[in-house]
Amino acid sequence: MTTVNPLTDGTGAATILMSPDRSSARPESAPAATEFTTRIAVGLIGMLFASLLAILNEQVTAAAMADIQGALLIGHDDGTWLTALFEAANVATMAFAPWFGVTFTLKRFTMGAVLATMLFGLLCPLATNPAMLYVLRILQGIAGGCLPPMLIIVALRYLPAKFKLYGLAGYALTATFGPALGTPLAALWTEFVDWRMAFWQVVPLGVLCCIAIQKGLPADTAKLERFRSFNWIGFVTGFPAFAMLVTGLLQGDRLDWFGSELICAMFGGGALLLVIFLVNEWFQPVPFFKLQLLARRNFAHGLATLLGTVTLLVGLAAIPGQSLAAIHGYRPLQTAPLSLLLAVPLLVTLPLTSAFLNTRRADHRWVIATGLSLMFGTCVMGSFMTSDWIRNNFYLLQSLQIVAQPMVIMSILMGVTTGLPPTEGPFASAMFNTVKTFSAAIATALIQAMGTAREHFHSNMLVDQLGNRTAAMSSGVYGHDALGQLAHRVHEQALVLTFADLYRVMACVAIALLFLVPVLPVRIFPPWSTTPSSK
Repeated sequence: MTTVNPLTDGTGAATILMSPDRSSARPESAPAATEFTTRIAVGLIGMLFASLLAILNEQVTAAAMADIQGALLIGHDDGTWLTALFEAANVATMAFAPWFGVTFTLKRFTMGAVLATMLFGLLCPLATNPAMLYVLRILQGIAGGCLPPMLIIVALRYLPAKFKLYGLAGYALTATFGPALGTPLAALWTEFVDWRMAFWQVVPLGVLCCIAIQKGLPADTAKLERFRSFNWIGFVTGFPAFAMLVTGLLQGDRLDWFGSELICAMFGGGALLLVIFLVNEWFQPVPFFKLQLLARRNFAHGLATLLGTVTLLVGLAAIPGQSLAAIHGYRPLQTAPLSLLLAVPLLVTLPLTSAFLNTRRADHRWVIATGLSLMFGTCVMGSFMTSDWIRNNFYLLQSLQIVAQPMVIMSILMGVTTGLPPTEGPFASAMFNTVKTFSAAIATALIQAMGTAREHFHSNMLVDQLGNRTAAMSSGVYGHDALGQLAHRVHEQALVLTFADLYRVMACVAIALLFLVPVLPVRIFPPWSTTPSSK
């Protein structure tokens, strides 16, 4: 096996501690080293909670959307725009938040974003019409999108090498633990408290975040002079590009994909702007995305694997709840135990996985392969589901994810960030978070499109198989009640076959990711280990 020093780019070339500019641009000095103290730890916890706040705000409102639509008298079609516009603004913001965070200082920028998220959360339930609510959700999506990227930057900048992986485990909580809490919290607010709490829950956590960040993180000096070299072309092409593509993905299934002029415009315009954005970023002295980082094999593997892993995470989280709701009529309260079974143990398995990867004996390639194999096993077992499956039948599948998800996510984070100097942290954060959230939109669109297509296919096949019973039905052998029951059974079986097919699609994704493991990544060592001979 090939091994490399963790301070190299994966090809053996030493990492140059340069500025975020290209080599022809004037270098920026690296941030001054800050001694890690209890006060800094408090600030980091505040940043972790801020990132978690953004994820919970997104997931809880999505899980409680049916109750929100009912309370505000919003129809289903109008309600889908609440989610699509929020996600579009959220994804588009993540690409540019690190630049603004460095410019206005991480401390001020994060606190401002938390306060904005709280304000718009308070106002959303008070909206008097759908248009006002759309605007508030877009603004809240922008504010929330500023928060997760800050956590990686802060972890790379302030954490000592020995603790960097534990800090990244905190970030991994936002990708695993946070989404798993969405359904239980939505059930708590809508069933026992008030639907408005789906929006207002961010307030108490936001106050704690601001106090911890204010007390803990050092007060840096704002670098407003960076606006003199602001990448306007990248901003005016990248922001609408991501927003249009995400909107097209999330509305495509409902509007019949390329049969809709709106969806064609979203994809066509978004793709064109994205190409212009990426070309500009390659030649831009001070880019938002430093595409040259993709020359590092582990970084490229991390982003490629992240795309598939997020698809797996979204699929394996969505299929049990959606199948139980569609087939047996489960409400969020009844599916909450499945999510809690996954969420609570992650608080233990994530740190344990980090501790294992923080040893020199651990090879992150074997760890990620093991995690992907467990995900593949989950998909294979799920593909045998029947109409008799209830919540208890999914417990074993969820249990495997308790071990699999930390293995995959932590290995990806280790491969992407090991060897990155703090000056390149903002670029890695921008690219990693944008790919993560954009992948979630792709996964949602894939599940919707595949679900609709396969349900129609299985419904038609089942009806065709029942064609020989037409004469008996028309002669009166079956009454109206029997026909209704038969139609229900056909629909139910079509749904079961559809969700089983979705598990098979997820299994194919896991296999594809496994094939990448022996090809792209190279052996790396923990951040504290500077040379292969270090003890």
